[in-house]
Amino acid sequence: MTTNVHLGMPPVGGSVLLADPRGYCAGVDRAVITVEKALDLYGAPVYVRKQIVHNKHVVNTLADRGAIFVEELDEVPEGATVVFSAHGVSPMVHAEAAERSLKTIDATCPLVTKVHHEARRFAADDYRILLIGHEGHEEVEGTAGEAPEHITLVQSPADVDDLEFPEGTKLSWLSQTTLSVDETMETVRRLREKFPQLEDPPSDDICYATQNRQVAVKEIAKEADLVIVVGSSNSSNSVRLVEVALEAGAKASYRIDDISEFDEAWLDGVETVGVTSGASVPDDLVQDVLTYLSEHGHPDAAAVRTADETLTFALPPELRKDMKAAGLV
Repeated sequence: MTTNVHLGMPPVGGSVLLADPRGYCAGVDRAVITVEKALDLYGAPVYVRKQIVHNKHVVNTLADRGAIFVEELDEVPEGATVVFSAHGVSPMVHAEAAERSLKTIDATCPLVTKVHHEARRFAADDYRILLIGHEGHEEVEGTAGEAPEHITLVQSPADVDDLEFPEGTKLSWLSQTTLSVDETMETVRRLREKFPQLEDPPSDDICYATQNRQVAVKEIAKEADLVIVVGSSNSSNSVRLVEVALEAGAKASYRIDDISEFDEAWLDGVETVGVTSGASVPDDLVQDVLTYLSEHGHPDAAAVRTADETLTFALPPELRKDMKAAGLV
């Protein structure tokens, strides 16, 4: 049984605090449904460049339905259908797809697309763009590909000390959407301290869902001896949730892909367990954790709600067009 606890109220009886919001965000939901609808419409196989979202269970489920996940487009037969992941791709990838006559469906999260637009706009105005993010992450590669000659990657606040630019350089900053809010703002603070001319993007790049999940985990971490984060190791926002939980006061925090990775020893001496999940995690994986905790002396879960999420995104226009032509919408 799960009861609801709103922000500002004390937790209601139960040794498990369940973060709300958690799990799927609008961009992930859109991307997963895009692959499902593409399989329904075109039939298997449908190719997907990279993981559609960073969760191995989602990827395996879609693979079982006929999705084929590839690292690069040269693995896709000419003329086949390929879906671009929620993390976005660079213009070079779009160009390669066109050269190989691939039918593309772009499932890039609209909030990532917004960052791509900002990169192009700043580059057109001859700004040096300081992109805060993690080297090698697909989202960073896609954003950097919009204006590679204008972008400098900044991975942490410590990187700021090594940055030098000619006098009069116009500077702006953008960020990967799935970072720690607090660490990103600390990086921006240091950048602004060193480069007073630094210009902000029109709006904060870190997505609403990432921020909301970090706020929620902070709230449960205040009272928790242990915080469990369900999410895959390559999910940036899931990894950040562990860090945020520890910074917010949790005595211990671990990330697990699913209940098979739960170590019963973590519960030794623990009275209150916090549970949350990353933005690409199906909720059935969280329910498995709650069931396990219930069976191990932590029965009722109290949901700690810090925000209500109502945002939804339309499916990619190219998919909607084909669905309409097939009479499916």
